[in-house]
Amino acid sequence: MNIKQVIELVEKWIADPKSVSRKELRAARAVAVHAADAWYAVRTAWCAAQSALNGDIYYAEHWVAKYHKNHND
Repeated sequence: MNIKQVIELVEKWIADPKSVSRKELRAARAVAVHAADAWYAVRTAWCAAQSALNGDIYYAEHWVAKYHKNHND
């Protein structure tokens, strides 16, 4: 399932709440959470790179630390 499918499922639920199971909605929510986590990682990396391009060590360190705090890899 992708984000478009999540929206389509919710639209289906809006039109007829009984047409979508709670299990389907939970699965859709999980996809959305994963997408949000991925978006946050990309945003954090972008901010770190932009800070480095600006020559701002303080903020580059800040964004790198934020990344490591939220992505234990």
